[in-house]
Amino acid sequence: MLNYLLRRVLYAIPILLGVNLLTFALFFMVNTPDDMARIHLGAKHVTAEAITRWKSEHGYDKPLFFNTAAAGIEKATDTLFVDKSLKLFVLEFGAADDGRDIAREIGQRMWPSLAIALPTFLVGLLAYLSFALLLVFFRGTALDTAGVVLCVALMSISGLFYVIGGQYLMGKLWHWFPISGYQPGLDAWKFMVMPVLVSLIGGIGDSSRFYRALFIEEIGKDYVRTARAKGLSELRVLFRHVLGNAMIPILTGVVVVIPRLFMGSLIIESFFGIPGLGSYTIDAIQAQDFAIVRSMVFLGSLLYIVGLVLTDISYTWADPRVRLE
Repeated sequence: MLNYLLRRVLYAIPILLGVNLLTFALFFMVNTPDDMARIHLGAKHVTAEAITRWKSEHGYDKPLFFNTAAAGIEKATDTLFVDKSLKLFVLEFGAADDGRDIAREIGQRMWPSLAIALPTFLVGLLAYLSFALLLVFFRGTALDTAGVVLCVALMSISGLFYVIGGQYLMGKLWHWFPISGYQPGLDAWKFMVMPVLVSLIGGIGDSSRFYRALFIEEIGKDYVRTARAKGLSELRVLFRHVLGNAMIPILTGVVVVIPRLFMGSLIIESFFGIPGLGSYTIDAIQAQDFAIVRSMVFLGSLLYIVGLVLTDISYTWADPRVRLE
């Protein structure tokens, strides 16, 4: 296990470095610091002095990879690539263009994102699996057909419809919850319930149909027929054997959710006014704050790699035959 984890960490380094090189090229070579200055200064005909001053104030006045004006090792370290890219490996995100510390903002905004994403993930996984097992239990019946049609119909509707419809019904028409906004402390739950409900309803079609397909594939295999021949009830076959053997692909699908638990949902947080990492990223894109965007891209890549490792470890729990060596 330890050797496996060490190898995965070593594999992650070139992946993160590749992501860093790609984002660095996009933000500093395709879109140069001079272009950033012109965007933020907001004028069509800015002077060269104004551009130079903006670059100096925001730390963009250094060479890309090699600083001939520096002495010694600083020729390689006193560069944009080290300051704006490599320092991300030690989680030094620096400051945003408005001067606020990015790491502090991430630490504060992570909790509202988790408050929405974590219950959505846990309750949704339980609800979607239960609904899929229900359809498989009554497979071939009118209930199964109606459930599949419902899933396809829900999949065909845009996610924005659920957001706008939920705000109109639960917020404006029924007055159950505030339409948008956020309040820290014990009253935060009032602002979290509707985003969670909207996320759950919006995901039931896609997820339940996927899990149903997995269970249908498993239920036709020989070990299921053997279990039935031994006299096991259909419920016991479904929950103990079919569900257990379908856990590997289920866990594989779960990995894509792990970064979202911390990074937040861009659409949900923006529409509901939740000050999480998703809305933080959207605001940074709209404000052309590339320091924040670079940091969020790197953080998302790092969390995705962590999710892959955790998924591989969870395989050993789901299937004792799996060995991480």
